[in-house]
Amino acid sequence: MKPFLVAAAAASVLGLSAFAPLPALAQAAPGEKVNQLIVYGDDPCPESADGAITVCARKDESERFRIPPPLRDNPNAAVNQSWTDRVKAYETVGAAGAYSCSPVGSAGASGCMAKLINQAYAEKKQSTDVQMGKLIEAEREKRLKSIDADAAAEQARVEQLEKEYDARIARERAAEASPAPAAPSATPAPGSLATPPQD
Repeated sequence: MKPFLVAAAAASVLGLSAFAPLPALAQAAPGEKVNQLIVYGDDPCPESADGAITVCARKDESERFRIPPPLRDNPNAAVNQSWTDRVKAYETVGAAGAYSCSPVGSAGASGCMAKLINQAYAEKKQSTDVQMGKLIEAEREKRLKSIDADAAAEQARVEQLEKEYDARIARERAAEASPAPAAPSATPAPGSLATPPQD
């Protein structure tokens, strides 16, 4: 009996590992640092440094020491639910069987995780909290707009350097091609003293 219990426990652990959280698909690119801050009132947002994206969500000064809005009341309270959500809840009354999140029928509990996930996404969608993902995308777009201007300026600088280099090479080749006039040799006769230059 004990080996059966050990096998059942191992199977349940392996089954639960399938529901382990996976890395988010909208994460930053590898090597890209994102600094997410919430600033209040007129506090300055720190500048981005070392290629990191700094995103600041600004809230009112009166929110500085308060409990965050999503935690202030119960989102599952009946007064906070719309009539549409209440009617949708009636659609699943009496549902049983696979993917129904019900204790009735075979595989009735198989839909509970999907129900929890859908509920979490619905709460997140209606949340009034800061959405850092949108702020990060806006900051990325702002950086991408400046990339074209920076690239054009760099290209113009490189082209100017190439023109100067080509002009210098052409001058050197022209100097090598034309023979330089021979300088008169002013070697003094042996035994004579060199005359000092006159002012």
